[in-house]
Amino acid sequence: MFVRITLAFLACIVFVQAADYPEARIANPQIKAKVYLPDAKTGFYRGLRFDWSGVISSLEFAGHDYYGPWFSKVDPTVRDFTYKEGDIVAGSASAVTGPAEEFQTPLGYDTAKPGETFVKIGVGVLRKADDTAYSAYKMYELVDSGKWTVKQAADSIEFTQVIDSPTSEYSYVYRKTIRLAKDKPEFVMEHSLKNTGRLPIRSTLYDHNFLVLDRLPTGPGLTVTLPYGIKPVRAPDIRFAQVDGNQLTYVKALENQDRVTSGLQGFGESSSDYDVRVENRKAGAGVHIQGDRPLKNASLWSIRSVMAVEPFIEVAAEPGNEFTWKYTYTYYTVATQ
Repeated sequence: MFVRITLAFLACIVFVQAADYPEARIANPQIKAKVYLPDAKTGFYRGLRFDWSGVISSLEFAGHDYYGPWFSKVDPTVRDFTYKEGDIVAGSASAVTGPAEEFQTPLGYDTAKPGETFVKIGVGVLRKADDTAYSAYKMYELVDSGKWTVKQAADSIEFTQVIDSPTSEYSYVYRKTIRLAKDKPEFVMEHSLKNTGRLPIRSTLYDHNFLVLDRLPTGPGLTVTLPYGIKPVRAPDIRFAQVDGNQLTYVKALENQDRVTSGLQGFGESSSDYDVRVENRKAGAGVHIQGDRPLKNASLWSIRSVMAVEPFIEVAAEPGNEFTWKYTYTYYTVATQ
């Protein structure tokens, strides 16, 4: 599948609810979820920053909806996001929803010359424009988005991307499966990355976890709890959020252009520290996120419409080898305040 980003696309400003995008629906007795499908021409997310697969547009449990747009408009001329006349406007790179993943380190960018190609896992083969440093927010030419296949069942969906480009020494088979539990409000997101190329694959991956629980503003009643004492490299602004032991708590509602960011360091070398609980007692709901790989880093980012805990892991596969990882998301209710 070969694609060129057109000037017409770059010039448009899109209202988030203005179009229908290809999606799949999966459910079990407790969860209903909508998942966008990767499509280079009509997909909801066609940016070059996040993995195109497994973008969850909505997940409903016990009358609560956890995911959805945290922005009201999309403007490809915006780098990341900005504020315009009361709207939160996202650029193409950042206009994504749900537990979106980004492979931060592109493959082969540093060794490629301008005009040559490099690879962004979960996106495809891109063309290097110049000698400037790589930026996740730059609109590189998308040369090849690979071969995407989707297999859906009533309670699961599997995405596979195959990159096998003659213009790149990097090739892989990337698979992501979202599988709902049979008897509880939980899903497992399983991943595998098979290196079919000639060079080692090494990247840093993080999950952005864009949480917009019941569309409530970010503020008091919202807490993040970790299994270790939080020792942030960057502490949050104490006017809005505070760290106490293993918990970060919001103390003031975010308004206008307020922003809270924080490091969530203090973790050890065991995968047991990849264990995050986010609860909103205004909504009366929470989510428990567990990973099976050790943390490389962890941080938090939030504005008035969204709060995101971002766990990082290392991904590595030698030629012919396969790397696997998974996350488990469990949804639950809590007493309201």
